[in-house]
Amino acid sequence: MAASIASRGHEVIAVDVNHRAVEALNAGRAPVQETGLQALIDTHRARLKATMRHAEAVHESELTFVIVPTPSDERGAFSLQHALHAFREIGRALRVKNEWHTVVLTSTVLPGATRYGLVPALEQHSGKRAGADLGVCYSPEFIALGSVIHDFLHPDFLLIGESDTRSGGHLEACYREIVPAEVPVRRMTLENAELAKLALNSFLTMKITFANMLAELCGRIPGGDVDAVADAIGLDARVGRKYLTGGLGFGGPCFPRDNVALGFVAAALGARADLPLTTNALNRSLVPRIVQELRRHLPRDGTVAVLGLAYKPASHVVEESQAVMIVNALLEYGARVLAYDPLARESANHELGGRALIMDSPRDCLREADLVVIATPDPEFRTLTPGDFRAGGRRIVVVDCWRILRPEIARDPQVEYIAYGRGPQSDDLASALKQLWAETAFHHGA
Repeated sequence: MAASIASRGHEVIAVDVNHRAVEALNAGRAPVQETGLQALIDTHRARLKATMRHAEAVHESELTFVIVPTPSDERGAFSLQHALHAFREIGRALRVKNEWHTVVLTSTVLPGATRYGLVPALEQHSGKRAGADLGVCYSPEFIALGSVIHDFLHPDFLLIGESDTRSGGHLEACYREIVPAEVPVRRMTLENAELAKLALNSFLTMKITFANMLAELCGRIPGGDVDAVADAIGLDARVGRKYLTGGLGFGGPCFPRDNVALGFVAAALGARADLPLTTNALNRSLVPRIVQELRRHLPRDGTVAVLGLAYKPASHVVEESQAVMIVNALLEYGARVLAYDPLARESANHELGGRALIMDSPRDCLREADLVVIATPDPEFRTLTPGDFRAGGRRIVVVDCWRILRPEIARDPQVEYIAYGRGPQSDDLASALKQLWAETAFHHGA
């Protein structure tokens, strides 16, 4: 975010309590892995600097974005411990600053957290009042790891929760110098914006889960094809095609916990939130069902190759990764697991405790595999050829959870190709449908 704002011509001062991150940015190195970040820093380094001193950053700027972790607690709510520390430090810095300053929280929080959990600390330590002496906004970003820079600079819309109109106007004016002019803005109360962030993520996961249900259903229908179904219903403007690709469930640092948090706040306020809680439960039930199917194709003491370990392509993050969950389940079953991911090697190895052998390339995995699972739709896997799957010299079962492999692989006689979400032309599947309607046909004929 700092590099993106600097790319639009603004001077940006980054603050972090981690001295390594500060030292890295000041040395011109990206402190985190993200697509295109190092190149952006290289180009706009002159407008970027970092410090561990909150007061320095606040005194040399007019607007502060607070982007800190809000980890889930044992209730499923979001903890404000890191945000409170930031707001206290900002407040202390603002106590001796006379100019108007706007503080913007972007971290995901529950409704009421900004106004009733954070603003009192800001006012106490600054000696000023929000809306009168300083500005406060809540403005979360709708970004995805792997495409953060593009998503931030080219958002579908800007969401601004404002403590007062001056605060919201200040933030909107800043955003207008960063994003294209045609990007729509929605300004509202702090609480409405906090709920809107949670609601959007929850809706997307509901859509993903619906697509995954369609994939499982299509796999049980002769000639069923989840992509054909999704392409059709996605043409309806009320539905849309995005997030409607059936495959493995959602993971990562946001989606799973957001559903739980929405359920928590609904219960705390005496409302029902069955949908997000059901979505969460269904998402967690998907891996055991898929692993049960995988076990049918795995010989005793067999070797499984799992291609893709991050929770999504173009990311090194394995938090709540369904691919990692599959690996863990297969290891518990007693299988030998070889795995590969373009970016998540180190994080996955740490998460798995070294129990799976993580290889240097997908082809290294395939040479010894009896069963292959394509666990993420990474573009690298689209380059695999039938020869790669024949390298071990024996028949191999390939379960393509995202239906991304080349068609010639499915036709290779040494490959038993199973596209998750597609039903084969099977007599067993057909008989289930025939039996479903047999009685109706009989009575109609009578």
